[in-house]
Amino acid sequence: MDQLVRRAAGRPPVPPDRIVAMALQIVDEEGAKALSMRTLAERLDSGTATLYRHFGNRSELVAQVVDHMYGLVELDDRELASASRQQSLRDVAHAMFRALGRLGNAARLLAERIPVGPNAMALRERCVAVLLEAGFEAPLATRAYVTLARYVCGLAIQLNRENGAGRRSNEVSVAALRGVDPAQFPAVHSIADALPVPVEEAFSFGLDLILRGLGAFHDGG
Repeated sequence: MDQLVRRAAGRPPVPPDRIVAMALQIVDEEGAKALSMRTLAERLDSGTATLYRHFGNRSELVAQVVDHMYGLVELDDRELASASRQQSLRDVAHAMFRALGRLGNAARLLAERIPVGPNAMALRERCVAVLLEAGFEAPLATRAYVTLARYVCGLAIQLNRENGAGRRSNEVSVAALRGVDPAQFPAVHSIADALPVPVEEAFSFGLDLILRGLGAFHDGG
């Protein structure tokens, strides 16, 4: 009889934050394809029914994992409040790039959906507010934020690839570029010694281009 009661009670509950943290760990270690409700339940020494108490499906879980990632972005509110428009956006972009770029395989989840969780919304609010307060009209502020956010996420994913499994393929590609026929591809040959450009350097350079471009749009240049 006691055994039947224990069975009916089911497994003990698992806090949602622990589920999300374990899901992030699985994706970070093994990639997004390795994340399933069954695998997650096994890693938590639990059952899938326990997980479904908090998340209706894998998609809902991934949304929570992505928002948890945005919650890892560290910002100094005092510095942002006293900084110029351009510096504020630069600080937020670098903070996002640092946090998301060190998440390994998990950074690839950023490409799966538009983040709308509370942490992502808080970051979005900060960036859009800076643009609106600087005098950007709503349509331009929208495009500016979307461009900036997609740029950060895309380079964060590239940073993971450069530091992980993609390093070898990058080395092969760079070697091929350096070995081009100078008569056929003189321009490429002329820049070969400057390759490769680390993702961190490309990020900072591109971010400056974007912010200067926004300034030109705002000033009517």
